[in-house]
Amino acid sequence: MSGSRASADRLARLLNLVPYLLARPGIELAEAATDLGVSERQLREDLELLWVCGLPGYGPGDLIDMAFDGDRVTITYDAGIDRPLRLTPDEALALVVALRMLAETPGIANRDAIERALAKIEDAAGDLADAPVEVRLPGDSDQVEALQGAVRRGRALRITYYTAARDETSERTIDPIRVLMVGGRAYLEAWCRRAEAVRLFRADRIDAQTELDEPAMAPPQARLHDLSAGVFQPSPDLPLVTLRVGRGGRWITEYYPCERVEPDGEQWLVSLRVTDLDWARRFVLGLGPEVTVVSPIDLVEQVRDQAAAALDAYAVPAPVPAGH
Repeated sequence: MSGSRASADRLARLLNLVPYLLARPGIELAEAATDLGVSERQLREDLELLWVCGLPGYGPGDLIDMAFDGDRVTITYDAGIDRPLRLTPDEALALVVALRMLAETPGIANRDAIERALAKIEDAAGDLADAPVEVRLPGDSDQVEALQGAVRRGRALRITYYTAARDETSERTIDPIRVLMVGGRAYLEAWCRRAEAVRLFRADRIDAQTELDEPAMAPPQARLHDLSAGVFQPSPDLPLVTLRVGRGGRWITEYYPCERVEPDGEQWLVSLRVTDLDWARRFVLGLGPEVTVVSPIDLVEQVRDQAAAALDAYAVPAPVPAGH
């Protein structure tokens, strides 16, 4: 069994284990292992893992807790996992639709895993799995359809594009290659004639597009992106930023790829790669008091100067209109 398959099976077993034990306080481990179809050793390993699972905060009163009396076990705190994992028909149908769309999306990795999950959930959905449904892509579906049309027709495009990392809008002529769905967003992969390289353009950041009469002709050296690890793939040549993060800002460690996360008292030290320091400055300022920049010093100074300028702007009294 592959590692990903074994992990998925174990997750399902753990989600069902807590409500099973809640309904049988003081059950013997041997009896529980027989009921659950696992060895007693595997059950003990599952219980050891459950002991460090729970709610955000991960301290006393947050983690799943249990009591042992010899070879008997009782759940004393369930962290909200008090029902077996069961999909309603509507939930199963929603997952079937999403997985079918994902399986048909170009450029998706691990397609075999998607198809295995789809087969299992279709069994749960029953007859509903064959019901007619309408699927709408997230974002501007008209824009996505226009981009897909340009790819099918093999036409070059002139676009107005907003680059969030630099907070700027630019005009570009591009040669479309394919439209992708990654992380719930649509992207156009194309040869950018200005950059002379293959670029990914987020569909919802294309402010205007004009299909040209000339054909799209990406050069032979154009290489498509490997998106199996996501759109943003940090590399050693990108700036490394280290932040001291409070409890309310820890979510960034789940949303952004981080190179290091270390406890620092009640805060965390978080290091991550960024596309450029201008983006990092806006990112840090948006997080407010939950984050302090540790390094690099250039970013420390940029954040400090912009925060001071904002405070100065509030300190200047508004002009008094004439006659008042």
